[in-house]
Amino acid sequence: MSLSKTSPRRDAATEARLCFAPRIKPKLIYCSISGYGQTGPSAELPAYAPVIHAASGYEMAHLAYQPGRSRPDYCGIYHADVLTGVYAFGAIASALYQRSTTQKGQHIDVSMLESMLSLTLNEVQWAQFEVQQGQRPMFGPIETTNGYVMAAVASEKTFQGLLQVIGNPEWISDPRFAKYSDQPRQLGELMQAVEVWSRTVTTEQCLAALNGHGVPSAAYRTVKEALSDPQLAHRGALAEVEDDGGTFKVLNLPFRMSGAKVSAAKRMATLGQHTRAYLRETGLTEDEIAAFAGKPALAASR
Repeated sequence: MSLSKTSPRRDAATEARLCFAPRIKPKLIYCSISGYGQTGPSAELPAYAPVIHAASGYEMAHLAYQPGRSRPDYCGIYHADVLTGVYAFGAIASALYQRSTTQKGQHIDVSMLESMLSLTLNEVQWAQFEVQQGQRPMFGPIETTNGYVMAAVASEKTFQGLLQVIGNPEWISDPRFAKYSDQPRQLGELMQAVEVWSRTVTTEQCLAALNGHGVPSAAYRTVKEALSDPQLAHRGALAEVEDDGGTFKVLNLPFRMSGAKVSAAKRMATLGQHTRAYLRETGLTEDEIAAFAGKPALAASR
């Protein structure tokens, strides 16, 4: 492991922690998630998801696709938190598989900063060379009489299907759109024409027409509306669980496996419910657990 010379106190503490657990339980796998990683010059900096969004370049990369805007936007959904958790999930699963052959555990160090950088794959490449940023179609909402629809015109086939829907098939040979590589630059003009048609139909009629011509599309929905989607019901995407407060629905993992059941447990554990059992698994005595918890042994065992 390469340690930073600018944060020796943090690195020494981290090294001590990394060495301590294997001596107690060599097969232990444990994971640390932090803003910048457990070691290095930024290891001690405080971080929340919005801070990491900014630090990773993600927000400025997103801004580059917003014509006419110069100020980064607010982000109310914290991608960094969720994405880093997904990477941690994959790392832990990999470590468990590795342990099945090596019989050894390990410490996993997951960085939110590095996780967010993985969302800017093209931009990471462009940042390393003196090249013009590539063109990418920027899709926006199409207004209907009762809502908005997203239509992704990402191929020549879907482009031609869209022109059929709006009643302008002659635009297929129009010099403005004839070359597919030029279409992203003309997308704004095209979408204005699309809305001349879409504003005369309902969202349901718009989707029927677009899907009927092979144009990928969906209505803009609230989360509550999305949860009522029959597709999610068919997939069993939601599981009902209970805790001391009652019952509620949670999302199952977004994949299905032919050889294993992938579903949330029926009951949610309460805070600290399994702490003592896990501490016993590490080999600690009741007195050591009580000292760890800061409570008298007799009271802590009740």
